[in-house]
Amino acid sequence: MSTQRCDDGTDGVRRLAVVTGATAGIGHELARVFASEGFDLVIAAEDDRVSTVVSELRASGVEAHGVQVDLATRAGCETLAAEVEGRGRPVDALALNAGVGVSGPFLESGTLEDQLNVIDLDVGHVVHLAHRLIPAMVARGEGRVLITSSIVATVAAPYQATYSGSKAFLQSFSEALRQEIADSGVTVTALQPGGTDTEFWERSGATEQDTKVTDTEFEDPAKIARDGFDGLMRGDDHVAPGRLMNAVLAKAGSVLPDAVTAKLSSKLTKPGTSSD
Repeated sequence: MSTQRCDDGTDGVRRLAVVTGATAGIGHELARVFASEGFDLVIAAEDDRVSTVVSELRASGVEAHGVQVDLATRAGCETLAAEVEGRGRPVDALALNAGVGVSGPFLESGTLEDQLNVIDLDVGHVVHLAHRLIPAMVARGEGRVLITSSIVATVAAPYQATYSGSKAFLQSFSEALRQEIADSGVTVTALQPGGTDTEFWERSGATEQDTKVTDTEFEDPAKIARDGFDGLMRGDDHVAPGRLMNAVLAKAGSVLPDAVTAKLSSKLTKPGTSSD
């Protein structure tokens, strides 16, 4: 087991972080932040960039291990959980970040399998890995959990119906789980980014929809990750990083009626409206 010089000058065990969706976007930047803060890492994603990111992280001086796995499946989640447990080290930080979306009218965009895959990955892997890995953190009485939600968790997004519904679940799940284990020494933080410059927009088909939201200037994922990490370490219940408007939207979504927020957000997400 690796050791490092702790801040108080004593020798201590190096901390371990687990990050899902770590090959691109916010997840990749989260892995970089954890490495810069001296965490060893276990990272997971479905694509073959896992090995490249592992090499990058190791070059920064930490131990890193990658698992290329489809976290939209139960088998994939079990593979990752077994890999983490098999390392024989306590998890100090668990960042459940992997996610995907489908943009456009629900009845017309993507296949049913595409829509169900959003739920299986965005919701399923969080519930699965939280149930598998957090009990050991609670038993130990120490740890931090970061769940990547979204601004649309509190402001329903028409034309991203399955995605925004999944993020609403994650926001509620984060808050409920945080309360349940409040006295355990383990904190749960929901990360609520707004529009961020990641592969999400292209992969979800949003860039083909000609919407106002894709016409806006996106946030830097490195800043979102840093803000998320800092909030995680503070033990915040949620972090709405980026522009002030993100925090305003997060608050508005919690006080305005759902019908109102859905109508307002549809002006940003409705296809063919970028020039309106």
